[in-house]
Amino acid sequence: MLDHLPPREREIVTLLYERGAMSPSAISEGLSETVSAQAVRSMLSRLEGKGYVSRKREGRGFVYAPKIPEDTARQTALQKIVGTFFGGSAVNAASALIGMSDKLEDGEIEKLEEMIAKARASSDPSGNEKGGQS
Repeated sequence: MLDHLPPREREIVTLLYERGAMSPSAISEGLSETVSAQAVRSMLSRLEGKGYVSRKREGRGFVYAPKIPEDTARQTALQKIVGTFFGGSAVNAASALIGMSDKLEDGEIEKLEEMIAKARASSDPSGNEKGGQS
């Protein structure tokens, strides 16, 4: 979703997801390279027109926030990555993510086991285990 934006606009939206609503001057200070507040306001205006950010009056100015909920943006980005790099297979993507970690903590393993159990239960509404006796 954000991959269609120019790098600086993408950085602004990412900053807003990380830190929440911000003023143009705070955004300017948070960017990796020096950009004037006026240039940031211009980019925010474009981002607002494209539907990526919204603005709200606060005091004498405006604060800007991402318009698309973070979980929606995350889901869209993951779907694109899974589709592009893992042939649409969530299993292949999960395997690659787990393989990136040197060691999973006990809590992480328990969370994964809970997610697997939930997935199994939702794929067999009768509660019967698949692959059992015939």
